[in-house]
Amino acid sequence: MTKIAIFASGSGSNFESIMNAIEEGKLQNIEVTALYTDKANAYCIERARKFNLDVHINELKNFDSKADYERKIIEWLTAEKVEWIILAGYMKLIGEHILNAYDRRILNIHPSLLPKYKGKDAVGQAFESGDTVTGSTVHYVDSGMDTGEIIEQGTCPIYKEDTKAQLEERIKAIEHQLYPEVISKIIQ
Repeated sequence: MTKIAIFASGSGSNFESIMNAIEEGKLQNIEVTALYTDKANAYCIERARKFNLDVHINELKNFDSKADYERKIIEWLTAEKVEWIILAGYMKLIGEHILNAYDRRILNIHPSLLPKYKGKDAVGQAFESGDTVTGSTVHYVDSGMDTGEIIEQGTCPIYKEDTKAQLEERIKAIEHQLYPEVISKIIQ
């Protein structure tokens, strides 16, 4: 059984899709030790309760430095014997302490076809771009923002009549299928 921790900062829809894939047997031999969040009011916490999963809330504002913040996270990860970290809408850059402890064992999903549209509001950037295709990328995490080695991508069209919300929903549907599949290939 491979132990993973999932990090999220927002609604947690990718977190929930991973948990559903585990419950449905699509992701086997994986145990999620806890949800890690940096927002005390994030909706992902409600989703974690549905799965009776431990939640670690760790807000940077409660620490003197990012190094201290990451040391606390590593303390939890070590205690739980976590082997892989899965970022699912975690909106903080991973710092050197965690990167060193989990070299090439941190995955992220980003709602664009990297290297295009890194960072925040990638869907909005694609929507405004005039592009006709966008999608989602699963990649290894490195010290940059959405710059790690690309593992796999899924695409979807951008229609002229789209609203940003419609595009976002199509990208989420791709992510909810793509991320569990990639996790299965990489970790199992």
